[in-house]
Amino acid sequence: MDDSPLLAFLSGTGPDHAGRRLDEILARDDAWLEHRHDYIQWLFPIPTPSGPNPLAPVLTPAEAAAARARPEALANLRRSTDRMRAFYAATRHWRAPHDHNHLRITRILHCLRLLPGAEAAAAFHAGILALLGPGGAPVNRASLDFWRRAAAGG
Repeated sequence: MDDSPLLAFLSGTGPDHAGRRLDEILARDDAWLEHRHDYIQWLFPIPTPSGPNPLAPVLTPAEAAAARARPEALANLRRSTDRMRAFYAATRHWRAPHDHNHLRITRILHCLRLLPGAEAAAAFHAGILALLGPGGAPVNRASLDFWRRAAAGG
């Protein structure tokens, strides 16, 4: 399969819609990650269109299969996961009943389940829950349920 823009981005050889490469995004500070809303769909693509970002890629079955077969794409997904794990560990504002990061976490879990697999999704899910209080407090029950289902593939 020829590289789609999404596969090129995930492989580290092409830019996103704004001309940014994966390495550039991962090097950004936490404030940039918090206030920009058009990168997460490139780092963690899923087969569902993004409501807030009409320029976001939509992961096709062929792209998913190709990404799973590319060591460099899987390595970059691990790097993206590590960066977002560090972001959530270093910031606290998302630890609230409602926050836009809850949707990002759902997306990350969904992508991890689809691409690297269940183990990667479960590890990220466990890490996020470990940052919260007992029972996932203070995050709302609906978000916690979305995360659980995304990590489990349901």
